[in-house]
Amino acid sequence: MTTDTVTIIDDSTGKKVQLPLLTPTSGPKTIDISALYKELGYFTYDPGFMSTASCSSKITFLDGNKGVLQYRGYPIEQLAAQSSYLEVCYLLMNDKLPSKTELAEFESIITNHTMLHEALKRFFSGFRRDAHPMAIMVGVVGALAAFYHDHMDIRNPEHRMITAQRLVAKMPTIAAWSYRYATGKPFIYPDNNLGYTENFLHMMFAMPSEDYKASPLLAKALDLILILHADHEQNASTSTVRLASSSDANPFAAVAAGIAALWGPAHGGANEAVIRMLMEINDSGKPLQTFVDRAKDKNDDFRLMGFGHRVYKNFDPRATLIRQICHQLLNDMESTGEQKKLLETAMALEKVALEDDYFVQRKLYPNVDFYSGIIFLAMGIPMNMFTVIFAMARTIGWITQWNEMVSEPGYKIGRPRQLYTGPIDLEYIPVDKR
Repeated sequence: MTTDTVTIIDDSTGKKVQLPLLTPTSGPKTIDISALYKELGYFTYDPGFMSTASCSSKITFLDGNKGVLQYRGYPIEQLAAQSSYLEVCYLLMNDKLPSKTELAEFESIITNHTMLHEALKRFFSGFRRDAHPMAIMVGVVGALAAFYHDHMDIRNPEHRMITAQRLVAKMPTIAAWSYRYATGKPFIYPDNNLGYTENFLHMMFAMPSEDYKASPLLAKALDLILILHADHEQNASTSTVRLASSSDANPFAAVAAGIAALWGPAHGGANEAVIRMLMEINDSGKPLQTFVDRAKDKNDDFRLMGFGHRVYKNFDPRATLIRQICHQLLNDMESTGEQKKLLETAMALEKVALEDDYFVQRKLYPNVDFYSGIIFLAMGIPMNMFTVIFAMARTIGWITQWNEMVSEPGYKIGRPRQLYTGPIDLEYIPVDKR
């Protein structure tokens, strides 16, 4: 990383400060403003941190203008086509692709740590039966610190690795059990004979009274979704994990904070919003074109959910990858009634977006949330589980970002500043004189 400088001059005082200009391996050059307050007494103002790099990282690179996403330097297209979710987990955690032996050992470690402490079963019963699975997941993940506190020395690299492996291994069990509890179904224990995604589907849908075997296409589709959601640079939930971790909070608490941030509909709930939009369109009884026209009308606040992206200004590379398996899944599976109608509306909407000049010129292409929502619907996964599965996928990203941050010597607790616009120097008036 090469360094140049940018000079900032205060016109009112004539004072100047030279700020380092950092050049990354790829992406925009970045001004290091850490001396700005010390030298000139200025803060910077950047609501939403749209122009601020909160950290340096070697994990994930994305270029929104070019539609590029890479994990540890490997294009997402190559990983999606040739890798598995657990291999991607190994890559993110270890900064390299595993050998055949290393991958087999890693898969064995994850497989053999999927069980939860038996006392955690009783923890689930503390929630109302109609609790949202995300509420359960936030609580249970945070509670892991009370059950697995033997390896929580964040200064110890071995402890950090053990904790990361535990979270990746146990998250599918927590996710599936959150669903089972909320629906009144008996818990299904992990099966070490199954792969990662097959095991999750088994815990979700199996019943003690009958056998369940996930279709290979279903497992493949879910594994792809997990890969595409494994990490995504410094988004809201990842930034939350880093900020919580900067206080030396234990990793279970930090990840629970990330889950809470992901729960927000503006972040992790977009694929659920897609399905609700499709329901609204179908329930209205109006032609699809009515809603397309409304979306084009700048005076109408109606939005087509699942189109365009805040970061990707051209196309979402994850959507390109997931579209093919989405269509394959829909062609392979039998759907009836309401589900079939929703899927037909989704495909009709996709056709409009890909062919209508209004959407094409504005590059409002279907994004990953559009297709993942449709896939979950086709799988029979309820909407309140969409974000739970997102959290399951993103756990590896959160814990890898956490590990990178606490591995850095001299990292500091996060302490953003503000532009204060309230009153000052008011005189207190006793209550009997107000």
